Amino acid sequence: MKEEHVQEVLDQLKEGVILEFHVSKEDFLPFRSVLVKREDFKHFRGIAQRGGHVVYQYLESPRS
Repeated sequence: MKEEHVQEVLDQLKEGVILEFHVSKEDFLPFRSVLVKREDFKHFRGIAQRGGHVVYQYLESPRS
């Protein structure tokens, strides 16, 4: 998964264009490496799914 695509997806989550994004087990580390560099990192919630997949959502208030 390319960094540009990850940034685009994260921006869409932030803007409410999409409500959630499913990340496969194989794409998790590249996706997360881009996510943790963002200033609004704490606004994203990752929900682990069976099989190693993660569903990401954007929260209006940052998580603690």
